[in-house]
Amino acid sequence: MLNLKQYNKEAIWKFLSEVPDPEIPVISVVELGVVRKVKVLTEKVIITITPTYTGCPAMKAFEDDIISKLNDKGIENVEIKTVYSPAWTTDWMSDEAREKLRKYGIAPPIKGTEDKGVLFGSDSKIVSCPRCKSKNTTLKSQFGSTACKALYQCKECLEPFDYFKCI
Repeated sequence: MLNLKQYNKEAIWKFLSEVPDPEIPVISVVELGVVRKVKVLTEKVIITITPTYTGCPAMKAFEDDIISKLNDKGIENVEIKTVYSPAWTTDWMSDEAREKLRKYGIAPPIKGTEDKGVLFGSDSKIVSCPRCKSKNTTLKSQFGSTACKALYQCKECLEPFDYFKCI
């Protein structure tokens, strides 16, 4: 039987930081903020995750990829625990993840979770174009390439781009 005491939490966190988000592979599940807790026991590792939103289709991929990564590192007994409270928020994303999103062509979420304008039919936030950095952009659709993104267009460079919605 494998004694997991040879692995400390820091090593497990490092392994998890190598697991890419299945929808946005330039950021890891750790940078995204869905990995909440790592617990190393004598006979297993428990990873606590929170979905970006209830019903997120990437959750199964998160679980499978985390288990696969840890199995590849020699950790065979992995338990994934999913918690919904507190709810995930874009505030949990690291600054490094936000910059990686921008370089990848996705406008990162504006800091803070006060993004309720859509509920009232208004879009008062200013989203900068990730390509040319212009603030002269317009919302085209509340739904982008995935449910957690909205589609914007830059009025300067005319390029469409995804905006990672604040949640």
